Order: sequence, then structure tokens, then C-alpha cells
Amino acid sequence: MSTLLVLTNLPDRAAAERLADSLVDKGLAACVNIFAPCLSVYRWKDAMQRDAEHPLLIKTTTERYAALETAIRAGHPYELPEIIAVPIERGLPAYLDWVAAETAVEK
Repeated sequence: MSTLLVLTNLPDRAAAERLADSLVDKGLAACVNIFAPCLSVYRWKDAMQRDAEHPLLIKTTTERYAALETAIRAGHPYELPEIIAVPIERGLPAYLDWVAAETAVEK
């Protein structure tokens, strides 16, 4: 089992906190960091967009990724949410063990 860093953005702090709480409460994430708003510039449906968003850094495992993605999509207000998973190649072993324990299907 390997550890993943999953990224997504939410349109406001309240939505970010609701999603973070839900993911941790369900054991799909060990930890979620909610960042201060940033400006996202992108094209959507042929129009340039400039929106303030709250980035989330979600720590999980490959074993929990599918359920995590489903939960993000269900709790996300966007039609097409950004969900990107990056494998963590190295890290403090005790921290990575904690992520695995917190997201274990059977605790």
C-alpha cells in the first residue's frame, strides 16, 4: 500500500471545511490541509474564469483512493472538480504509517 497526496479546490472556506470533515470522519483521509484562498485562472465552457478557491491537500492511501474520489465528487459543488492524486515516494516512516492506520478499512 502506498501513500497519496490528493489535491482539490473548493469555492469557499465553509465548503472546504465540510468536505475535509467528511473525508476524515469517514476514514478516507488521515489529514486534510485547507489553504488560504488563491486565484485560479482557467477556461471553462469557452470563457475565461478568475475565481478565488481554497486548495485542499488530502493525505490518503492507494487502497482508499477510489472511495475518496467518490466522496469528493459527491460532496463537491463543481460540475467537474479537480481531483489529482500524486504518489508520495518518500516521507517520515512514522507519519506514513499513521496515514495508513487512519485510513485502514478495518481499524
